[in-house]
Amino acid sequence: MSGCHVMAKPASSRCNLNCRYCFYIEKQQQKVMDDATLEAFIRQQIDAQPGNVVPFAWQGGEPTLCGLDFFRRVSALQKQYANGKRIENAFQTNGILLNDEWCQFFRENGWLVGISIDGPAELHDAYRVNRSGKPSHHKVVNAIATLGKHRVDFNLLCVVNNLNSQQPQRLYRYLRTLGTPFLQFIPLVEQDAQGGLTAESVRGEAWGNFLNAVFDLWAREDIGRVYVQLFDSTLGVWSGYPSQMCTFGETCGHAFALEANGDVYQCDHYVYPDYRLGNLHQIPIKEINASREAIAFGQSKKATLSNDCQRCDVLRFCQGDCPKHRFAQGKSALCQGYRHFFTHSAPHMRVMRDLLRQRRSPMELMMALRQQA
Repeated sequence: MSGCHVMAKPASSRCNLNCRYCFYIEKQQQKVMDDATLEAFIRQQIDAQPGNVVPFAWQGGEPTLCGLDFFRRVSALQKQYANGKRIENAFQTNGILLNDEWCQFFRENGWLVGISIDGPAELHDAYRVNRSGKPSHHKVVNAIATLGKHRVDFNLLCVVNNLNSQQPQRLYRYLRTLGTPFLQFIPLVEQDAQGGLTAESVRGEAWGNFLNAVFDLWAREDIGRVYVQLFDSTLGVWSGYPSQMCTFGETCGHAFALEANGDVYQCDHYVYPDYRLGNLHQIPIKEINASREAIAFGQSKKATLSNDCQRCDVLRFCQGDCPKHRFAQGKSALCQGYRHFFTHSAPHMRVMRDLLRQRRSPMELMMALRQQA
């Protein structure tokens, strides 16, 4: 059995923002992960990995609400139980509470930080506000500056919604000014009570137009300089490798979500009672990872592909998308957008693939496009 990834939510769904598109239902009674659960998780996560590298991912809600001393304890426990393995930590945050002390901790311990920002102030603040309804953009920008000052490795996580998807070039150009070349675009896809997309969600056509516009700009100006996760993953598939993104894997599973009380769920997108696999105080993570339920969940992604998906000529790139997005006749709500993007980007992807096979730089494509302009 291969290892597993666990998205730990030590503050559960608690957050200091009130994002208008948030899909978490806050559990007001849920406390911060206690010491016994934290120690059990760290020990079990290290034991569950067959290789020499052990990934830890900390998310929420908002994990900084646990306090910095909690994560100092994390670091100490990881060193205690590492048993010669290399520990890697990724920490996703809205950035509101980051200061010099937090950033110094990240730098000293080599943690990778993912910070959420949805564009310039008016695009970001349209949905990301604090509990009093006040804007948060200026605090996020200050947090990014503090990360840069302490030379912390970080990437930017941008939720693409119905508003900022309409300004792809402006959004992309803004993000690349913020001090890191590593960008992730995450489509907002949520269902309303009637089974359709919420008003804030990005539509399939808009998602495709957004990706195409950003890709065209990136191909002319930023190949080899800016790293967009979706573009890198797509080029990898063109080159014969599996997708780097779980949403585009042929199967899924073994990417669990851990609540603050020790409950383990199939996935961060499926933190619902029907998808609870157990509690790590009763069943170790290693056993959960090998359980029939976990394996069946992962295989169901491929088994439930629609007939249209199975006949689609871009299936190898998206594999039907995340099952959580499949509520449009069994197909992803973003199907049209992904199809447009994979078709639109194909000529340039082929060129970059061939350049790599010849041990040449994909940047040659960028130079050629500039000469044609």
